[in-house]
Amino acid sequence: MSPRHILITGATGGVGRALALEYAKPGVVLSLTGRSQEQLELLSALCIEAGAEVRATVLDIRDSEAVRQWVIAADDDQPVDLVFANAGVSSAIQSDGSGELFDDTMRLFEVNTIGSVATVHPLADRMRERGHGQIVLISSLSGLRGFPSTPAYSASKAAVRTYGKGLRGWLVKYGVKVNVVTMGFVESPMSERYVGAKPFSCSAGEAARKIRKGIERDRAEVIFPFILAVGIWSLGLLIEPVANWVLNKFFGCSVLPDNDSSLGNK
Repeated sequence: MSPRHILITGATGGVGRALALEYAKPGVVLSLTGRSQEQLELLSALCIEAGAEVRATVLDIRDSEAVRQWVIAADDDQPVDLVFANAGVSSAIQSDGSGELFDDTMRLFEVNTIGSVATVHPLADRMRERGHGQIVLISSLSGLRGFPSTPAYSASKAAVRTYGKGLRGWLVKYGVKVNVVTMGFVESPMSERYVGAKPFSCSAGEAARKIRKGIERDRAEVIFPFILAVGIWSLGLLIEPVANWVLNKFFGCSVLPDNDSSLGNK
């Protein structure tokens, strides 16, 4: 059965926005959250034009209790059929070679990891009791291995990936689907701040279509681009110094600060 109530965090970013537009149609309720009131209003108008009912709320995903209460209220109003824990930020080793700032690293884990848990945790038992529902957690190919340029981001996405796989093992016998999306570079406001090579990058719309296709088939892990995933997996066959050389050579990067970064606020 097609989902009637879909909840998406990080809806003002590239993939979240594309997912909302992908699912917007008559008979669908979209519960959306993001940090930009302006972008939420623009997205809501587009989704309403496509026939969907939209319930948009501005939230800071780092406020775990506010996120939990928003999710619970949305589910109380109408049971959530499909949730995308999508909100995310990035950081990297600084361009001068110095490490990630502590405040930025903590913020990254609060958004990427704790924010994902706060989003899906209230729904897991509710869906289990109902005997149906679908949880989708957005990870990254960098979560397959610690990237020297982005150690904190890699770790945060590895945690999300492992959490999702554990949830799937627990909830599958209750009729609840859990899927992890492990994807590469996607054109988005976040990727625009990424300074470095972005091989096999795809548009947010293309990513949303791949995600939808994969979760409709209930794949445990929706992973793309496959060729890049194979390349990252194969690094495990190399000795550590060689693997790190490859990562530094082809995936060395810096990330321009956003408005919430300690660097951006200096």
